[in-house]
Amino acid sequence: QVQLVESGGGLVQAGGSLRLSCAASGRTFRSYGMGWFRQAPGKEREFAAAISWSGGSTYYADSVRERFTISRDNAKNTVFLQMNSLKPEDTAVYYCAFGSGVWMGNRAKEERLYSYWGQGTQVTVSS
Repeated sequence: QVQLVESGGGLVQAGGSLRLSCAASGRTFRSYGMGWFRQAPGKEREFAAAISWSGGSTYYADSVRERFTISRDNAKNTVFLQMNSLKPEDTAVYYCAFGSGVWMGNRAKEERLYSYWGQGTQVTVSS
């Protein structure tokens, strides 16, 4: 069993930044890829970013590329999502997810590849 706890969400003005964290426990964190997804009000959950077990490979949704950066600290069992130049359309609940031990490239956007999910953290961007 894996437990994932997100933190770092909040209210920010457009153009601002936030850094989300996701602390993992219960399994060998460093052996698995991780992902961030988000769900806006009234919309389906969508992929935002993913990172391989080593941190050497990343993949981003077009909507966040060049603004968001995913990273990880395997010594602390934590994955991060640095979000810059935030827009009102980034408003959503952000979820981290525990993925595969094999880097899936652009398939990392597929929810079915993730086996455990956190409870989410709310990000609200005001205009």
